This record gives sequence, structure tokens and C-alpha cells, in this order.
Amino acid sequence: MKPFKQIGVTGGIGSGKSLVCQIFQVLGAPVYDADSRAKKLMTTDGILIDKIKKEFGSLSYHTNGDINREYLSANVFGDPDKLKRLNELVHPQVAIDYEHWVTMHATHKYLIKEAALLFESGSYKTLDELIVVTAPIEMRIQRVLARDNHRTREDIEKIISNQLSDEEKLVKANYVIKNDEKELIIPQVLKLHERFNSF
Repeated sequence: MKPFKQIGVTGGIGSGKSLVCQIFQVLGAPVYDADSRAKKLMTTDGILIDKIKKEFGSLSYHTNGDINREYLSANVFGDPDKLKRLNELVHPQVAIDYEHWVTMHATHKYLIKEAALLFESGSYKTLDELIVVTAPIEMRIQRVLARDNHRTREDIEKIISNQLSDEEKLVKANYVIKNDEKELIIPQVLKLHERFNSF
């Protein structure tokens, strides 16, 4: 039996999964943010950088080493096949990075892995328990519009259409946190925190 539990937290864009993870962090749980780590690896992992340039061209990066988001948005993110290929390059490197991170935090009762594409990437299979954060779609769209000045409603709807629906995620979920402004989030997280500490 493992000495600690690895808990996955996922949810569609604007669902509030990052907020949920911030609460877990305040409660003392280490949180691995897969999306942030993926962005970091895309600018620091030489092997990954070479693979992305080979697959999508040298214009994928600016001369200073930063990702050329405008180029990737125009040429990759809007094309499901190209986006799938990019994810197939990035996700294995994130998996390796996550394993290193886990060994550094193995003294804790449980660890949290936050990832938007937890199911799509297949990484949920390596975790012990899965939490899905849900919210009504219109509420999610309004949250992202308020948070991300650069996104249009059309952009957000496209992202939502490329992610698994809540219904598909809930089939695999062990726990659900509702972030619909009807139920308070903190008590829901506290309840799970107590449960995970009692394993």
C-alpha cells in the first residue's frame, strides 16, 4: 500500500479548479499545477523545445526563447489534430516532471495534481482518487471573460468544445465539488481534506 495518496483535481475552463487547489494548498497539501508546469517545460526542456520546433516550425518560439503564442494560436490551437500532436509531445514530459515532484513531496498524507486535461491525457490512471469541479457553462464563460481580457466568448466556447463534458468526467470521478455559487466551496474542500488525512 502506498504511504500517501495522489489526488487529481480537474474541471473545465472557468470551473474553479484552481481556486479549489488554492484552498487545498492553504490546508497544507502540496499542489502540482500541470498546466503551469507544461508551459514552463515548453521553454526550459531542451528536448521538448526541439521536438516542438521540428513538428511545428522554428516560428513556434521567439528568438529570446519565449513561446510564440500568437503563432501557435493561429497554427496549432485552432486545429484539433495539431493540438493533439502538441499534447502528445508535452504530456510525457509533464508526466516525468510530475514523478520527480512526487518523490520530493512523499512525506505528506496526500498530494494534489491539478490538470485541465487529466482525463484527455490519460494521466488520471496513475492517481488514486479524482475530484471533478463543476459549474454551469454560462457561469464558466462569464468567469473567464472577466478573468482573461484576451479571450472572446467564441474563444472560450471553442476551448469548452475541445474539453470533455462534465458528464463524461463525472463517470470517472470519485468526488464532485460544485462551484455554482449555491454551495460554499470551502466546506466541500474541508470535508475532502479531512477524508484524505484519515487514509
